[in-house]
Amino acid sequence: MIIHAFLNLFLITRLIMPKNPLIEIKNNLSGLIPGDLIQHLPKKWEKIGDILILKIEKSIKNYEKIIAENYACLLNCKGVFKDTGGISGSFRKPSVKWLYGSKDAVTIHRENKIRYKLDISQLMFSSGNMDERIRMANSSNENETVVDLFAGIGYFSIPMAVYSNPKRIYACEINPFAYKFLCENILLNDVSDIVRPILGDNRVVAPNNVADRIIMGYWDDTQLFLKTAFSCLKNSGGIIHYHIKLPDILVPHKPFEEVENKIKKFKKKAVLMNFKKVKSYAPGIIHAVLDIKIEDL
Repeated sequence: MIIHAFLNLFLITRLIMPKNPLIEIKNNLSGLIPGDLIQHLPKKWEKIGDILILKIEKSIKNYEKIIAENYACLLNCKGVFKDTGGISGSFRKPSVKWLYGSKDAVTIHRENKIRYKLDISQLMFSSGNMDERIRMANSSNENETVVDLFAGIGYFSIPMAVYSNPKRIYACEINPFAYKFLCENILLNDVSDIVRPILGDNRVVAPNNVADRIIMGYWDDTQLFLKTAFSCLKNSGGIIHYHIKLPDILVPHKPFEEVENKIKKFKKKAVLMNFKKVKSYAPGIIHAVLDIKIEDL
């Protein structure tokens, strides 16, 4: 009787416990690629919608097709692309190569009940930013006007519109390709009454003196856009979400000092409300965000 109860518990546990896909992939590929190369299989991957992006080491390059097929089958993906060079350029375009399955790089990624449509061969989507997207979704309120200076496909604007329901979000995007998907995602998530997309350089097209809150979700040379952010804020001030990429030992004091020094010219003061690490970018380098309140002296 005890043995039967133990066996039943064991079987139930096996059914409930999630399987480790990497172990299954290794088992499936055993015999298909040399045994000494199994250890070089990708331990991490980026799944965006129904598309998989893998980083393939040089040591297993000759087997990348069969590897991609196995990952696709187990992770239920329509297509697999290889990350061949990370993100580059001011438009942050990914460098990828098709490996297996459908060559169609357009997909719809679902996260926190938000749908993001994008082309993974042209536009980035970082799963490492998910916590920040969720945090921003609930950071505003129905009395606010928001300006998103680097909207992309709506990474922050759309969840904020869905969950915080502000009066208006002006979503600025300079990349025409990203802007196309921003417009589609606004319709896809039924927030066209809140989010107003604006195509162009935010230093030219962003509205002045309207915002209670500014999103600066671009972390390369963000300080170059502070003047624009200050101009977007209402005369009474507001909150800036200031993203940066820096050595972790410099956060938050260095970027905060940059904001503090620049805002003095506007006869305002900066107050650091909060800062958090979004994700690691490289050893000792982090992507962080500072929540800074701008108010009268």
